[in-house]
Amino acid sequence: MKAKEIRNLSTAEILRKVDDLKQELFNLRFQLATGQLDNPMRIREVRRSIARAKTALREREIKESKAL
Repeated sequence: MKAKEIRNLSTAEILRKVDDLKQELFNLRFQLATGQLDNPMRIREVRRSIARAKTALREREIKESKAL
């Protein structure tokens, strides 16, 4: 998921997306440990998507605190 797409979501949607991505990451790591993972690069993609979403949340926090 691209940063631009994430910024268009609401805060609640971003939080939900982070939870979903964390669950997916857990499942991918479990598959890796059991030798069932088909695409190991997917772990990297999911980790980066989580980072992008958390960055967007932090940007909103900073923007709101400066507005006060």
